Amino acid sequence: MSQIAKPVADLIAEFEKLPGVGPKSAQRLVYHLLHAPKENADQLARAVAELKVKTKICGICGNVAETDPCNICADAGRDHSIVMVVEEPLDILAIEKTRAFHGVYHVLHGAISPLSNIGPDDLKIQDLLHRLQSSEIKQAADAGASAPAWSRTEIKEVILATNPNMEGEATAMYIQKLIGPLGVKVTRLARGLPVGGDLEYADEVTLTRALEGRTQY
Repeated sequence: MSQIAKPVADLIAEFEKLPGVGPKSAQRLVYHLLHAPKENADQLARAVAELKVKTKICGICGNVAETDPCNICADAGRDHSIVMVVEEPLDILAIEKTRAFHGVYHVLHGAISPLSNIGPDDLKIQDLLHRLQSSEIKQAADAGASAPAWSRTEIKEVILATNPNMEGEATAMYIQKLIGPLGVKVTRLARGLPVGGDLEYADEVTLTRALEGRTQY
């Protein structure tokens, strides 16, 4: 790095801190910006600066948004009686693209991972329990008649949509044990064979999940 101009080396070092960006990728990104029009670099700098200034965490679901509550939580057209629990805000984008889910969300901001020193207290699990225990009906009663209609909806189902890996499964099981005594219906996203996949290439776990999640034809 000593032969590279300091501003270039500094930016390469910053890009390398990003997840999924290795030294070679960081160098390509920096030299792309170096040869791109100055306006492009200025736009990137403004976008990065505004990222922290103009975004906030929704006080209800934990999603990243411009407003608090976020647009989804404030939407009276959503079914606020169904809450889908996801690991990261990016998971919401994936679900929303399907246009098949019309409930609301709760973002954990991670998953239980002892190897990474991430425990239940590091996630927004207690916030989820608070949403369930301090019934939104009670919240509306305390707020008075001016409370929005969606805030008076009782949560009837929690969909655990954590990732289908060891960390996601452990997180889902932990949450299920906490929610079980509250009398709220708890479901898990079905997992199985991908569309277009062949049985001969499916592993045992995938086939088992496909059998367990089978539906009437």
